[in-house]
Amino acid sequence: MRLTRRDFGRFAASAIAVGANARAAEAESYPAHPVRIISGFPPGGINDTYARLIGQWLSEHLGQQFFVENRSGAGGTLAAEAVAKSAPDGYMLHLTTSADAWNASLYDKLNFNIIRDFAPVGTIARGPGLLVVHPSLPVKSVPELIAYVKNNPAKVTVASAGIGSAPHMYWELFRSVTGVEMVHVPYRGGGPAVTDLLGGQVLVYFGTFASTLQHVREDRLRALAVTSAKRAAVLPDVPALAEYLPGYEASIYVGIAAPHGTPSAVVEQLNKTINLAFVDANVSRRIADLGDAPLSLSSSEFAKLVIEETEKWRKVIVAGNIRAE
Repeated sequence: MRLTRRDFGRFAASAIAVGANARAAEAESYPAHPVRIISGFPPGGINDTYARLIGQWLSEHLGQQFFVENRSGAGGTLAAEAVAKSAPDGYMLHLTTSADAWNASLYDKLNFNIIRDFAPVGTIARGPGLLVVHPSLPVKSVPELIAYVKNNPAKVTVASAGIGSAPHMYWELFRSVTGVEMVHVPYRGGGPAVTDLLGGQVLVYFGTFASTLQHVREDRLRALAVTSAKRAAVLPDVPALAEYLPGYEASIYVGIAAPHGTPSAVVEQLNKTINLAFVDANVSRRIADLGDAPLSLSSSEFAKLVIEETEKWRKVIVAGNIRAE
């Protein structure tokens, strides 16, 4: 049988329609079996906490188990690569954070692109850092810290949770804005960094609220500023760095992403369900307890945020000539 051009056109159109209908039906029945949320960080940390918080919510509201799988290593890039290369069907999701935005510039060769290879699904929270110092350091404000560091070159140490960690990025942004130089001491994780900070082995730290807030409340550390553009509700008397350094803003977003090509109906369903979580007082309270704020964005707004954050941190990383170890 010989197909005419018109027959072929009708056949192709029918095939496209059948494929579209199949994808629509699949999205409508989603999820039909358990879903994995891949986190690039170890169990017990704040990223793991968020993965399990939103995983539980999705499980309760979509009728299938959303379970967390931790694939730590290489600053979260191993997990991101695994999801980027998975089937775009919504059954393997990525707990994505600002680390993915700055990893795009920290690592010379990645086998994925955070913008091209992912479909941003929905945001969960955004959290600032907290600039804290050991009480032995004779400063009580950001201007005093800057002056003290300049008057004591190469004597003030600033800890981080490792090259490319949030505390490191926050410090690098601070350094690029102020021009001050401290001795950077990278640790293998935030736990050891905070331990040495409490002991006075290091003096300055741009930590997460989760790792530092309780120590501030117990007067074991002195809070000088939050890294967000505005003051944090949990520490209303602590100024924002932007009050001293206009334009300074550094915070971590946390959200869910899927592989590029995931059906839009699946993305929309997940986004809608995630955003419903912020109406729930228990979810909002849990996020607030971590020192963060719920962040409700559409998938397109989330995509815009990822692009903006990737470019912002690229400039900081290039200016500081920073490379992942």
